[in-house]
Amino acid sequence: MTDRLEPKLGLYGVFAVSVGAMIGSGIFVLPALAVKIAGPAVVLAYFIAGLIIFPAAFSKSEMATAMPESGGVYLYIDRAMGPLMGTIAGFGVWFSMIFKSAFALVGLGAYLRLFEHLPERPVAAALAVIIILINIAGATTTARFQSFLIALVLGVLAIFVMTGASSVDATNFDPFFSKGIKGLLSATGLVFVSFIGVTKVASVAEEVRRPERNLPAGILLSVALMIILYPLLTWVMVGTTGVEGLTGTVTQMTTSAEQFMGTLGFDVIAAVAIIALVSMANAGVLASSRYPFAMARQALAPPFLSRISSRSTPVASILLTGAVLLVLIAFVPILELAKLASAFQL
Repeated sequence: MTDRLEPKLGLYGVFAVSVGAMIGSGIFVLPALAVKIAGPAVVLAYFIAGLIIFPAAFSKSEMATAMPESGGVYLYIDRAMGPLMGTIAGFGVWFSMIFKSAFALVGLGAYLRLFEHLPERPVAAALAVIIILINIAGATTTARFQSFLIALVLGVLAIFVMTGASSVDATNFDPFFSKGIKGLLSATGLVFVSFIGVTKVASVAEEVRRPERNLPAGILLSVALMIILYPLLTWVMVGTTGVEGLTGTVTQMTTSAEQFMGTLGFDVIAAVAIIALVSMANAGVLASSRYPFAMARQALAPPFLSRISSRSTPVASILLTGAVLLVLIAFVPILELAKLASAFQL
């Protein structure tokens, strides 16, 4: 049996994994936390965070094209600076991705309660188990699942922006820098985690068809979309709900949608939030599980993690990643998950 994973992802698959890794908690959970820090300037915080990630996106797309193998950051730093630095970077990004997936799954608990009063942590853990099983089924199954979710989410968010734009009240942005420049910079550091998913797809480069075309195109298209979409979404939320309205809820998009779309908008956005957060966690498990797999192939992690199943899936690495994910869901507070995800990535 070959020790390489089979290339099964096309351009849209790359785009869906990259967008899905960004679009969940970054817009459905974080704005309520970030607006407390930056006030209306949260819109600018998202834009600045997007600009910061752009050089990394260009760099990552170039490196992934040159070395289309599993491992992403670990692989590049290992080749350039040696095994020690590569291993440190590999474990850092691996933990960052798992923290972000846990953040997404715990964060969707607040949206689930809008339909049914369910315990957050047990539901998040159950969804994590489902995602782990989908990933074990193979990259093709995972990519199809991801592609469907992303198409649905992007369509609804486009409607949200176009419908809500006419209801934006400019007075909700006065004063724009109510928390000062310090608040803006602090919020930028917090929401930076919303964009780091764009680099995740490089870790599955080995599984991409025509990587010289599909990898850079998928990565750059996804970050370009999100650097526009995130500020637009937060602009509509702040403009229709106001800072106080956003800080008083943990389901900020549904609160905003109800202002100009009524009960139907409230229900639709709540459902889409759940879908988006699941897609984020799914992309996180897919990408992060390739780090222990790649390190094991270089004898920098236990060798059993490099085993590939008959479905061309690194099952042991996925199970290890899933186990850490379940522990984080069970024990770490939601705000700490976001902070630690950003800290490990930076």
